Amino acid sequence: MNLPEIVERTQAYYCLDCGMCTGSCPVSRVSPEFSPRLMVEKVLMSEEENPLEDINIWSCLSCGQCSVRCPAKIDYPEFVRMVREEAVRQGKGGVPAHRGLFQAIMRLQTMDVKQNKTDWAREAGRIAESGDTYFFVGCSPFFDVEFHDEWGLDMLEGPRGVLKLLNAVGIDPVVSDEERCCGHDLMWNGDVENFRLLAQRNVDLIRKLGCKQVVFHCPEGYLTFKKHYPAVVGELGFAVVHFYELLASKVQSGAVSFEPLEGVFTYHDPCRLGRQAGIMDAPRQLIQSIPGVTLTEMERNRENGLCCGTSAWMNCSSCSKSIQKSRIMEAQAVGAQTLVTACPKCRAHLNCALRDMEVDLKIRDINDLLASALKA
Repeated sequence: MNLPEIVERTQAYYCLDCGMCTGSCPVSRVSPEFSPRLMVEKVLMSEEENPLEDINIWSCLSCGQCSVRCPAKIDYPEFVRMVREEAVRQGKGGVPAHRGLFQAIMRLQTMDVKQNKTDWAREAGRIAESGDTYFFVGCSPFFDVEFHDEWGLDMLEGPRGVLKLLNAVGIDPVVSDEERCCGHDLMWNGDVENFRLLAQRNVDLIRKLGCKQVVFHCPEGYLTFKKHYPAVVGELGFAVVHFYELLASKVQSGAVSFEPLEGVFTYHDPCRLGRQAGIMDAPRQLIQSIPGVTLTEMERNRENGLCCGTSAWMNCSSCSKSIQKSRIMEAQAVGAQTLVTACPKCRAHLNCALRDMEVDLKIRDINDLLASALKA
């Protein structure tokens, strides 16, 4: 798709040149040379320079803060995603973080490779070979390889917590070694061909297993299945369910409860889960259902929540660190002892910044928090 077609499809020509997007953008606040409005303007008007060669198309976090405030209702993240696709087609890519490790792992999963995604689950709880509910684990096992030893982060705490809680409400989910990465990062990296291969593999697997619903704890997996998969594979044939909405209904019905846990907590809204998927109440209700917990709100929360500073393992920079440190200072400003996150990437990125700060704050996965307080 060429640039004029992208402009037409995203209606970017409606840009009113008001600067609302740039004023709202967390990247623009710490990197003055970046501007969503200017990016649209370059694509609309540039005749001498190729806008696909501008490194700033890879600096966008795709957090969506600009779009929710845009008076012309331009979907700027979608505009950026499509521009990146065209850039990749022309051989112009961004700079991957972590040596390109995660992109390599994702592309390998488009092939017939053997994986082990069930051993940890069998140790953590009960899983089934078949049934109505599939638990989409996502990439946490791969993240654990990178961050467990180097940073001391157990990235499987989240999935283990989900499994323990599902078992507690009487669900023994299906988990499969054949599951692939959802493809979120490759899609946002402009690698649409490999994204489509991953999408087809995952949907074929779940259809083959006959599951009626797929439960997600990862915001990116949830939004990718719900919003982007149907455009690639058509009707899914199963329900896409976020774990927190499922669990919140079980807590409300009295099917599960928690032991007291003292402390002051604050909740970080992941961009994909909060602003983009609209799931903001359920995580807060779950945290507050733990007796003794005090939940305080950071200055920027819910639809105005601040991004964790890095997107799709791409272009991690001093700009990213500045955004992450700002978020940690917001948590400290409201007296929180623990910042709770509902996204494995947010947890990794915020912990990365925390390592360079002298701040008495713990960053904790919400699934692990809830599972640890589960009443026997």
